[in-house]
Amino acid sequence: MDKLKKVLSGQDTEDRGGLSEVVEASSLSWDTRIKGFIACFAIGILCSLLGTFLLWVPRKGLYLFAVFYTFGNIASIGSTVFLMGPMKQLKRMFEPTRLIATIMVLLCFALTLCSAFWWHKKGLALIFCILQSLALTWYSLSFIPFARDAVKKCFAVCLA
Repeated sequence: MDKLKKVLSGQDTEDRGGLSEVVEASSLSWDTRIKGFIACFAIGILCSLLGTFLLWVPRKGLYLFAVFYTFGNIASIGSTVFLMGPMKQLKRMFEPTRLIATIMVLLCFALTLCSAFWWHKKGLALIFCILQSLALTWYSLSFIPFARDAVKKCFAVCLA
């Protein structure tokens, strides 16, 4: 368990400079990190569900849906910042193995909001929300060893 704490909190890295010592000294306790992760993730899920329910509100439903659904997914991604820390999260998001998935997630976030606010296309916003969920799932699978390979093989078997 201690090794997991060290890896997730970024303490399992090579030599540390003066700045990293300051960051570690001001970091949250492990219990606070877990509570922050759970709270942020729960807020993300609630916002996404609320956005889905608000889709059917007359006139402003599309805007509310796009904002709440996208904010919910951003909060869900942001919840891992409590476990890893902001800098390690950013570094891991843009590693070569998940760079394309990260770009797709961020692009789908932006396109969902654009389709709702600028283009006023409800159907397009729904399509981008579905793509947002798929991209977020693919991004999340990149943190589980061999999960993407398993999903690819599963689809290959199902389609063959």
